[in-house]
Amino acid sequence: MSEIREKNVKSINGIPFLILLLGLLALAAFLFLTGVRGDAALRILGGVGLFIASLFCFSGLYKVEPNQSAVLSLFGKYIGTVRTPGLRFNNPFYSKKKVSLRVRNFESGRLKVNELDGSPIEIAAIVVWEVSDSAEAVFNVDSYESFVQIQSEAAIRAMATSYPYDQHEEGQISLRSHPTEISERLKDEIQDRLAQAGINVIEARISHLAYSPEIAQAMLQRQQAGAIIAARQKIVEGAVGMVEHALDELSAKGVVELDDERRATMVSNLLVVLCSDRATQPVVNTGTIY
Repeated sequence: MSEIREKNVKSINGIPFLILLLGLLALAAFLFLTGVRGDAALRILGGVGLFIASLFCFSGLYKVEPNQSAVLSLFGKYIGTVRTPGLRFNNPFYSKKKVSLRVRNFESGRLKVNELDGSPIEIAAIVVWEVSDSAEAVFNVDSYESFVQIQSEAAIRAMATSYPYDQHEEGQISLRSHPTEISERLKDEIQDRLAQAGINVIEARISHLAYSPEIAQAMLQRQQAGAIIAARQKIVEGAVGMVEHALDELSAKGVVELDDERRATMVSNLLVVLCSDRATQPVVNTGTIY
């Protein structure tokens, strides 16, 4: 496929031409009326011809709004692009295709895909984009707006299958834990697919991310179990440190001398107290520990 790149083409300020054409229409009307009154066939023909030529030249006038371009072509051949806003004039034989250069955005539908671990998830994204090359947008693809939407959803699917939903290892990038990195990857994926259509992707970010309803409850339980295990691990680490510190302090200050059996019993009791998820009931020993 031969790619067409945008090139600028000069245009003329249309306001002087509009005034000139209105004057030519007035002159055509004058010639026609005077020709009819004086029965002058030449004046009548001149007035009619001038009127038709003036009307035809009106088709060379066109309006370009701010942040808009006009793509000009002649009998199927690309001539150039005009970005100068205002009323402009070019060859009346040129066809003009208006292209908006304004920043636009859309939100994809909720797509159901399998993430890296194979779990089905629902994902949607917001894509902010603009036309950077109006010639490519018009001639390289059939409908650039539809092309943007379809290719963006394809890029979202491809990106979602490359990452897990949750982070399972330290430093692993996941859809939920690294929104900045995921947004950059998504933007690059979409940009690669839209470059041939003259589209510049400004921003792409996830707007909806969740497990599919059929596994959402099971995944929630797994997340809760993981959180409980992590919390218990922290509690045990802290409890071991506290028990070690208590035994060292008792030994250093000579408060009590414990044999291995009593030391093990004390460690067991302290761990039960510190690691239990419920309040423990103390038992006061008023006799000897031996």
